[in-house]
Amino acid sequence: MSPFPEFHRPPPGGSVEVAAGVHWVRMPLPYALDHVNLWLLAEEGGWTLVDTGHGDAATRAAWESLEAGLLRGLPVRRILCTHHHPDHIGLAGWMQDRWGTELWATRTEWLEGRTFTAGDLREQEELSTRFYRAGGVPEEMLPLLAERVHAYPENVSRVPPSVRRIQDGEVIEAGGTRWRVQVGRGHSPEHACFRSEERALLVSGDQVLPHISPNVSVWPDEPDADPLADFLVSLDAFLDVPDDWLVLPSHGHPFRGVRRRALELREHHRERLDAAWAACREPATPHDLLARLFRGRLDPHQTTFAIGEAIAHLHRLEAQGRVKRQRQAGKPDRFLAVHV
Repeated sequence: MSPFPEFHRPPPGGSVEVAAGVHWVRMPLPYALDHVNLWLLAEEGGWTLVDTGHGDAATRAAWESLEAGLLRGLPVRRILCTHHHPDHIGLAGWMQDRWGTELWATRTEWLEGRTFTAGDLREQEELSTRFYRAGGVPEEMLPLLAERVHAYPENVSRVPPSVRRIQDGEVIEAGGTRWRVQVGRGHSPEHACFRSEERALLVSGDQVLPHISPNVSVWPDEPDADPLADFLVSLDAFLDVPDDWLVLPSHGHPFRGVRRRALELREHHRERLDAAWAACREPATPHDLLARLFRGRLDPHQTTFAIGEAIAHLHRLEAQGRVKRQRQAGKPDRFLAVHV
């Protein structure tokens, strides 16, 4: 894996052309992970955009500036959405209202976005509290984590009520190029990547990132899921990508060598599984694992991701027969290593 040195990363809200008609737009995020990469594809009379950025005032203002600059007053006609997280779909409704933009996404990602912006937040708070209590989170922290259910609708302008569904293996014409949809799972349920053989380009979204591991978590709405199994299988689809392809990720810098990076991510999770297994020599809750798997102090936002990822590793170990879950009414789940 190597960075692509021929251009510098754009400033927040800025852009740089990384291939003919393909522009890297870097938008700010209000988190420790402080940016998201978006990809603008030039079309006749407008633009196709891969992902939208966060649904907040700073990102809206950046798009308003870009409209007069890079966009040359031409509309974003279509969004190719990789997945439903707020930094990727957050401004889909705003763009539709502004330009009449069409949303193209996989069915599951669109439905996830609709669900999290239309659901009963009180019900979601109760579900969240039960989930994190079962994960061993201290009682005084539970209200802070339950409040996180408000973050999604607060940071997504509106998920459009209709979608142009895209599917794994489908070929889409965009920016004068044919892109094949490659669906990955684990980070989100039906994440779309986009491959162009003719231009040796791969939009990897959050499925493969150059320097950090995509978050792979269990969430309150599917508490018995095994997303890490899905994620590891999805990495196989990147192993045939030639080393010289330019990879366009949602965070970090464009790079080459996605096959090597996919193998690194597989090894990373093997090491994390071993660390989680070792932490269960005595019965341990998911919350007990945080000190073993994550460094530094975690705020409520980071804690939801950390707990979800700890549970994902425990569920994978349970499926492998390496740990057994101990359940007792009124107490958190505990996991005990099986020596195999």
